[in-house]
Amino acid sequence: MAAVTSASGILTLLDEDQIELKTYALEQLDKLVYEFWAEVADGISKIEVMYEDESLPATTRSLAALVASKVYYHLGDINESLQFALGAGDRFDVERVGTLGTDGEFVETVVSECIDAYVALFTAHESASPSSDTLPPIQVDKRMSNIVERMFTRCVNAGEYRQALGIALESRRLDIIESIASRHSSKENDLLGYLLEASLTSITRISFRNDLLRLLVRLLGSQRTGPDYFSITQCYVYLDDPQPASELLNELLSDDKNPEKLLIALQICFDLAETATQEFLEVIRSKLVASSAQQNSSTKTEGEMAVDAGQASNQPSPNTRIEQARRILSGEETIKLYLEFLYRNNHADLLILKQTKDALDARSSLYHNAVSFANAFANAGTTSDKFLRDNLDWLSKASNWSKFSATAGLGVIHRGNLTQGMEILQPYLPSPQGGPGSSFYSEGGSLFALGLINANHGGSSVLGYISNVMKSSSSDIIEHGAALGLGVAGMSSGNEEVYDDLRDVLYHDSAIAGEAAGYAMGLIMLGSGSSKALDEMLQYAHETQHEKIIRGLAVGISLLFYGKEQAADGTIEILTADKDPILRYGGIYTIAMAYAGTGNNKAIRRLLHVAVSDVNDDVRRAAVTSLGFLLFRNPSQVPRVVQLLSESYNPNVRYGAALALGIACAGTGMEEAISLLEPMTKDTVDYVLNPKASVVRKIFEKIISDKHEDAMAKFGATLAQGIIDAGGRNVTVSMRSKNGSNNMTAIVGMALFNQFWYWFPMAHSLALAFTPTAIIGVDQNLQVRVLSIMPKFEFCSNARPSLFAYQPATAPPTAEKVEKVATAVLSTTAKVKAREKTKKERLNTEDMEVTPAPDSPSAHHASDAMKIDDGPGAESMKTGVEGSKGETGGTKTTKRRKEEGGIDKLSNLSRVTATQLPYITFPEDSRYVPVRPLLASSATQKSSPPHSKVGLTGSSTSVAQAILSQADSIATGAGGGILVMRDRRPEEAAEFLEMSSLKNAANDATAANNQTNLPATGHGHADLDPDRALLNGPIADLPPSFEYNFDS
Repeated sequence: MAAVTSASGILTLLDEDQIELKTYALEQLDKLVYEFWAEVADGISKIEVMYEDESLPATTRSLAALVASKVYYHLGDINESLQFALGAGDRFDVERVGTLGTDGEFVETVVSECIDAYVALFTAHESASPSSDTLPPIQVDKRMSNIVERMFTRCVNAGEYRQALGIALESRRLDIIESIASRHSSKENDLLGYLLEASLTSITRISFRNDLLRLLVRLLGSQRTGPDYFSITQCYVYLDDPQPASELLNELLSDDKNPEKLLIALQICFDLAETATQEFLEVIRSKLVASSAQQNSSTKTEGEMAVDAGQASNQPSPNTRIEQARRILSGEETIKLYLEFLYRNNHADLLILKQTKDALDARSSLYHNAVSFANAFANAGTTSDKFLRDNLDWLSKASNWSKFSATAGLGVIHRGNLTQGMEILQPYLPSPQGGPGSSFYSEGGSLFALGLINANHGGSSVLGYISNVMKSSSSDIIEHGAALGLGVAGMSSGNEEVYDDLRDVLYHDSAIAGEAAGYAMGLIMLGSGSSKALDEMLQYAHETQHEKIIRGLAVGISLLFYGKEQAADGTIEILTADKDPILRYGGIYTIAMAYAGTGNNKAIRRLLHVAVSDVNDDVRRAAVTSLGFLLFRNPSQVPRVVQLLSESYNPNVRYGAALALGIACAGTGMEEAISLLEPMTKDTVDYVLNPKASVVRKIFEKIISDKHEDAMAKFGATLAQGIIDAGGRNVTVSMRSKNGSNNMTAIVGMALFNQFWYWFPMAHSLALAFTPTAIIGVDQNLQVRVLSIMPKFEFCSNARPSLFAYQPATAPPTAEKVEKVATAVLSTTAKVKAREKTKKERLNTEDMEVTPAPDSPSAHHASDAMKIDDGPGAESMKTGVEGSKGETGGTKTTKRRKEEGGIDKLSNLSRVTATQLPYITFPEDSRYVPVRPLLASSATQKSSPPHSKVGLTGSSTSVAQAILSQADSIATGAGGGILVMRDRRPEEAAEFLEMSSLKNAANDATAANNQTNLPATGHGHADLDPDRALLNGPIADLPPSFEYNFDS
């Protein structure tokens, strides 16, 4: 059969009157259109007329629509192609998607356009009423819905569940989501985890997100493998709905027949204490009551009670369970456990701090502040103030606001010591009688320190005390410290009384006190979106003439709208359009707080636009910095976004790019981020060096010790030294909680830390972002023993021990030996000796006539001459020889790794970094196993993950990739931290880990006080509190505080 060379003959058949001939022509054109589409395009009008002719059979019309669609596809008009594809009905076969050939490409392109148009309808519908929670029904072309429905079916049949769910999410099809997630039990956990992750990262409309979360609660509760209580609770947190969360806890706590539910309830309480707001937790605590069945148990006879006691002697009573849950939800137990962890594992390198202190002039307020911050960060939460006690002379050189910062640093060091915080700071707090104190600066700093100790857990007594001091003081410095302390301690409490007191301080129109009051008002009303607070703060910001007050109010307003997303858009428009650059600065931070962690494309575009267009450098710097807040859930994208900004001509933009990388990529070790930061260490502008001096310790040392380096660069390097060793090398900076949700305290702390550009004491706020990297196991009897002892167990880290080990301590400097100076050699003498050597070598070569045989004495002599003696320096010589053969240290490294082994056994209260979590397993014969999984990937196993990773021998790059993969996916109710452990062998006698470290330290302190007037520190710790140390034993006397001698 001859090949067809033209479609013109077939096109003429379209002019025939017989329907059969027209149909035949269309069938042939459908086959030839890919080759002769240019000719067919000349007759497209005839084909369109046939499609629109209702007198023709439906099969003929649909065929005409298909041919027209293919013609427009080749003409590049995809939208018109889609319209005719919709008219083709079933002739447009979506099953051709992904097949080879032109037909497959055509179908895939048109289907993509159809899905985009389908999604665009819903997006435009939402955009038409962005402030409305409920939307009217949308009218969608049934033909378009038919194609999308067929694509759903195709994806499900092909096992592409996530692809189908992605389309359903974008098109807001909850019915499809429920159908897919509920019908495929084998993929149930994976799909629900994906949906939970997508609800937090991809859904921008709050009303639809809430509908999706409610659907997930229903699906998670009806899983075939049993309800996932941990993920259900996290959904309630995201919904900000404490009522069903309290009902769930009551249900779990009231089940006497299933001991497992008690463990789950306690674990949920620990997770909530780390992720929920104070207001959320307080509602749950108030609604935790014993069930009617439990209350009726009090009417049982003594005999019945004796029988019940014999059957469940190991189970806590109902009232005990409720009290356990309430105490955990208060956050006190979490704080105590982390305090013990940080104390036990304190590896802060004080020699680094000492060398830094010696290298910087203590008379400079800038340097004194820097060292104070570094010491506070390095010892955050460890209760170790040894560095301060050992350097009282240096401390006494602090003046004015340096005193404030130094005293406030005690709050960072003793953060979490809720019961003894007031006693520790008593020597520095304002006198109760209002008499003269040692210094207004140290008194104000101590009030800020008290707030930091009670950060986000300020009770009525602490808030009342600080508020009373603030109202009775006439010093704006004390008011400044009191306002900051109130804000940090009462964060997100919504306490109207405290808010009114702060507003009164604001109206005094003192620049110093008013700035702190602005910050604090936002902290108290954090995330409330209060219209009253907004009106009052914005109005006063327009009235006052003090820039410091305007800045405090601008940042405070941004805190009001934390997590509000679209609800904050109106305020963002008002602030970013203001003529005052400080209020525009506040508008940028409102974007950062409202959309923190969402990765919202609209918000990112707005920030990028401001970063290159605003006339004020402060606003541009804030816009670039805020990118880190929006993208911290997806840190791998940040280097790409800020790459060009890091090379900007504007140093403020480069500064913001460095901070954005630090915020989003903290703790990841990402090579892309480091490669962008390294060139900035050589930046010609000093303050660009300031925020990102966190690459390597050598860079810190070099910058600090260089006498010609700029002061601001040294300031940044000193802060970086404290940050990299934060919490005794046991904490990390993380904007996310262990279960993947936003860490509110950390986000707010980081936002306040960024204000140190204007006010150094705000740097202490970074401590709010510190997250302990620990695995701490407790059992169900935590009240019976009041946490004085804990279960003793071991677990495995399937990686080389050195890979996650602490950095070795800095070696003290050794005395350098004076070596004899080499005798000078003249150049002429060297030339003469070189000529003589060359001549001698030439003569030796000429005299050599025969090569000795291998067995001859000469050969043995030559062989011996080539051996390297095993004397001093031999090892280096051998290395050099091996290096010439391409084996530089490889064999030695491999041997060391083999000797080290691939598994490290860890015990309870051990440091486990985020990078290390994927390699943590519990032995199969372990007595204790966690109730919930460590990672979302192992959530389906309900127990320890398999021992699939035996020995991690990869480079630091592979470790970075491991943490990035973990950071890019949200764990559903999983993570490290505090774990409630299940006892597999409760009938056996258990071993316990006695929490006696602080008790011994307190006894050491008491003994030392009997021998010397100076307070003992007990392993470098002072002001020890046995109650904080989780003990029931005798309480030792609190050691006297050290004196700063600030005024000497």
